[in-house]
Amino acid sequence: MHKASSLSELGFDSGGASSGFFRPVADGCPPATPTSSAAPHRRLTKVSVIGAGNVGMAIAQTILTQNLADEIALVDALPDKLRGEALDLQHAAAFLPRVRIVSGTDPAVTKNSDLVIVTAGARQIPGETRLNLLQRNVALYRKIVPPVAEHSPEALLLVVSNPVDVLTYVAWRLSGFPASRVIGSGTNLDSSRFRFLIAEHLDVNAQDVQAYMVGEHGDSSVAIWSSISVGGMPAFKSLRDSHRNFDEAALEGIRRAVVGGAYEVIGLKGYTSWAIGYSVASLAASLLRDQRRVHPVSVLASGFHGISDGHEVFLSLPARLGRGGILGVAEMDLTEAEAAQLRRSAKTLWENCQLLDL
Repeated sequence: MHKASSLSELGFDSGGASSGFFRPVADGCPPATPTSSAAPHRRLTKVSVIGAGNVGMAIAQTILTQNLADEIALVDALPDKLRGEALDLQHAAAFLPRVRIVSGTDPAVTKNSDLVIVTAGARQIPGETRLNLLQRNVALYRKIVPPVAEHSPEALLLVVSNPVDVLTYVAWRLSGFPASRVIGSGTNLDSSRFRFLIAEHLDVNAQDVQAYMVGEHGDSSVAIWSSISVGGMPAFKSLRDSHRNFDEAALEGIRRAVVGGAYEVIGLKGYTSWAIGYSVASLAASLLRDQRRVHPVSVLASGFHGISDGHEVFLSLPARLGRGGILGVAEMDLTEAEAAQLRRSAKTLWENCQLLDL
């Protein structure tokens, strides 16, 4: 007796099945490219990391150890530090998967990349305004993004530098890439911190917790309490019923603890590195391996949840990631309060984008 191996064999039409859950970003998503089993050779995968600081090297090291690339290109403005970092990784060759590591100060070293990860950014000077910092970062991105786009016109562009949402918008405008191929790391790490706190409280594995932070990667980020689940079961009502102190003030305190997680780490060790390294590597795996996993990342959010179609703002929403980039954005069922918070976050980000000379 033949056993059914898919829902389509049981009579369910599979055509466009995911369309009820995901919607394309404003400029559309490229159609999925069918893979050919007749291809005689596997195409080599190249990842470039722009910026060899603590964050950039943590990302490069994690991608290397997880065997996500056949070639890693490192780019930085400081040639001696860059050479030292590249050598340090190369000297570990006997303990790692075989990966070619190249480096240089010229973006040409990124040529033919599949994924370009930008971690470079200007640091805030004491007393400097947010606007001035943004303008210095735009000037830096003008030197980085156009040549990278020229050398790798089919690449996916993943922005990690902060403020990540505004700089993802800047990278999109400067690259000329479709919005589906420009992604910000957004609240992927914030959501991991959120899941960690809930998992620790319930004594379960964080991988069994689904919980999202969306909106800005920053002070106005929104915790989506209504969508929390543990082991596939809705958990928020149970948490409120079993904890009398789970009031609005407590929820806001938890949200602030998530937002302040990075500041706590920076205060203790001077910078963040490992968690963002693993976070970005998880995004790289979903993109390069076409895993179709859902991550809260910074995407072009025009038209979602009441955000104006005329506001070309990037902020984090749960998105399905694959080899083509953003394959769709989840149609979340938000409460009105959550949607209002998200729109306020979008308004703040759009006002910052309007101040830039782009």
